[in-house]
Amino acid sequence: MKLHLHLFAIILAGFMSFAHAEPESGVGNKPNLGIFADPIAQFAAPGEEAVGDLLLQAMSLMGVAYRFGGSSPETGLDCSGFIQYVFRKSLRVNLPRTSAEMARAGRVIERDELAPGDLVFYNTRGFQYSHVGLYLGGNKFIHSPRTGKSVEVVNMTNSYWSQRFNGARRVNRGGSEWKEPVTARVTNDRPPAEKKLAEKKAADKKSADKPAAEKKSRSSTRAERRKAAREQEAERKPASRKKSEQNTRKKKKPD
Repeated sequence: MKLHLHLFAIILAGFMSFAHAEPESGVGNKPNLGIFADPIAQFAAPGEEAVGDLLLQAMSLMGVAYRFGGSSPETGLDCSGFIQYVFRKSLRVNLPRTSAEMARAGRVIERDELAPGDLVFYNTRGFQYSHVGLYLGGNKFIHSPRTGKSVEVVNMTNSYWSQRFNGARRVNRGGSEWKEPVTARVTNDRPPAEKKLAEKKAADKKSADKPAAEKKSRSSTRAERRKAAREQEAERKPASRKKSEQNTRKKKKPD
């Protein structure tokens, strides 16, 4: 089943490179999959059928122009807007709006665990999880890239994408039945790359604070020594004055 789904996704990616975007249908209706509904149903298990719907919805948007902040095919889609749209339309799952927030949804998976329908994340703007795409299988993913480009399928093994890979997440897709929207659960655990960065910052801060703490400790010790010296000096002075007075009285005593 899974092998068939992988093969179908790859074939579909090649075929749909010539297709135009499908206009958004009514919110309360299931997307019309047309002639592509039967091939999926022939070999997909219930969970896989849901993935098939997801991939078909994504592929139907090939050619839609990138637009920063865009969340509709009619006006354009940015990377996270594209992912949010296809999950909502095909699975009725509401994902967070930004790619960084999506990186906390579902569960972390390793690269060798990737399956069609998983989310893949990249650092394309100088910070972690700044870009997101939808994995199709066969090392291919579909995404809305950047200004001047449109939704496209790319190979994640090429040098640009392989160097910027941040990790992957799997969102619970449920079954294929049409249902009311549900909100994807956002976990508190940090994605691996973000966790490592936080640990490094904490270690650097601890290392930077150590000399200051040692300096403060030495300063405190010197202050305590000076205070003790003053107290000892204060104790010696009365004794010295008393002895001086006694010597004076002895000298004044008549013979």
